[in-house]
Amino acid sequence: MTLRDKLQKDWVLATKNKDKVRASTISMVKAALLLEDKNGQGRELQDEDVTQVIAKEVKKRREALLEFEKASREDLISQTKEEIEVLISYLPKQLNEDEIKELVKNKIIELKADGIKDLGKVMKEITPIVRGKADTKLVSDIVKDLLNKI
Repeated sequence: MTLRDKLQKDWVLATKNKDKVRASTISMVKAALLLEDKNGQGRELQDEDVTQVIAKEVKKRREALLEFEKASREDLISQTKEEIEVLISYLPKQLNEDEIKELVKNKIIELKADGIKDLGKVMKEITPIVRGKADTKLVSDIVKDLLNKI
């Protein structure tokens, strides 16, 4: 079963069970997938592509969550947190900060990076490894921090 099929099956189940948050969150992902289909020039989305779309949706919600917290919108904060939990359940196991640091350190050594000027080179190599498994901003911050220490 593809990830897209699992989303469809879970959406039907959530709708039947009147789980409004799960159903609406999956609906938004399905809409984002349809948009990707249209932009994909007819190529069928693979599970990796679906994972990327879900990761983008998580990122959007995390950014919105910060704004809701600034505005003290408790109703939107709790709903957004629930949506993030639903979305994360479809992503591969997320890497923790220590695991990311270890991957980045190894990549820096492998590439013989010697400072912040090699940020692009390191990010180009590390991004495909952590895609869908870690927040790209966190990875970027870790890469910058480690390269600044060289």
